[in-house]
Amino acid sequence: MTESNNEKWINKKISRYEMLKLTGIGAAGIAIGASGLGGVIKAMSYNVFEPVADSIIARNKVDFYGKHQSGIVTPVQKNIYFASLNVLVTSKKELQELFKQWTPLVVRLMNGELMVDLTNNIRIPTGDTGEAEGLDGSNLSITIGIGPSLFEKLGIQHLKPNELQDLPHFPKDQLQQELTGGDLCIQACADDPQVAFHAIRNLIRLASGKVEIKWSQAGFNSFPAEEGTPRNLFAFKDGTVNPSITDGKDLNKVVWVDKGWLKGGSYLVARKIQMHLETWDRTSLKDQEATFGRYRDSGAPFGKTKEFDDFDVEAKDSKGDYIMPNTSHVHLARKSGARILRRSYSYVSGVISNTGAHDAGLIFISFQKDPAQFTTVQKSLGRMDKMNEYITHRGSAVFACFPGVQKGSYLGEALFNAL
Repeated sequence: MTESNNEKWINKKISRYEMLKLTGIGAAGIAIGASGLGGVIKAMSYNVFEPVADSIIARNKVDFYGKHQSGIVTPVQKNIYFASLNVLVTSKKELQELFKQWTPLVVRLMNGELMVDLTNNIRIPTGDTGEAEGLDGSNLSITIGIGPSLFEKLGIQHLKPNELQDLPHFPKDQLQQELTGGDLCIQACADDPQVAFHAIRNLIRLASGKVEIKWSQAGFNSFPAEEGTPRNLFAFKDGTVNPSITDGKDLNKVVWVDKGWLKGGSYLVARKIQMHLETWDRTSLKDQEATFGRYRDSGAPFGKTKEFDDFDVEAKDSKGDYIMPNTSHVHLARKSGARILRRSYSYVSGVISNTGAHDAGLIFISFQKDPAQFTTVQKSLGRMDKMNEYITHRGSAVFACFPGVQKGSYLGEALFNAL
């Protein structure tokens, strides 16, 4: 890594003993409890770099340290790679060590560095897969959370927050088991898709034998030339009614957990939603707009002219009819009275076998201080939501995302301190 005159770094060399402890190598230099490529990777030493000052000049860098994890109220990037993981270890200590090991590596990735310094030894696999070499930070943010199933797997049910429960079955759900749930999640968002994928690929590669991917999904957003709200694959603006990411008081009401070991964290809901584009494309613009309750071009709610104009969900015209159809997505969501922070991305994954239809849709991500906020909205949409004619929910999961990390700490420390 090349330093500018304004950068100061401390090269914290890991001692041989500490390195052996982290990588699981015995005195004879053989990786213990590892096999294949994973064992080789764990056997490689690396340097950990940490800034000595908060003001570090780096290209397109998101700060890792802070009260909250990145990737929640971070300005939305152009790409996401989301992975739900199964945890293979059953020891609390092993999982704690994994989070301790991941933490400085996440810092490096978000700083735009390779996760592990390159080695001159060409006889072993490289510690970093290398596809992000030469790319900058790309505003990479990494967010890590744990699912309800992990607490039972580790025998720590007494620490599972009451709010962290599997989501109920909703009307029109057609969930696929292989796209549902998970013990851990990693959300990597970046302005370069390869940077996002590289981060998750390498974190999981390092944790070989401890975690495995259950399901994953890449996604993208496209922003207008001038600042504005991105459109989903139905061509409507997505995320208009979000709380402001700069309004601390509002975020405290909507997003941040304020109690227990999760204080300063948030709950992530992930839903993989297939959008039936062929059916939508045969629908008139009038019916499309009535489905959303917004005008497509401006994003304004029915009866208004601008995207962010407020509206009365009960307003009626001179004939006594609702100005906004009472089966529209916006009408039913607003009527629920609940609020969430949406952070969704579109996806395209080829075609559906035997039909030729696009396998495309929305990787819906929302953050809230209680998953009940999402459940309230989804129940309000229920069977009445006209959108149900054009979408099918295929995947679903909920995770508790750790609070932020202070220097000298590690991801999930508050949870392990509560043991």
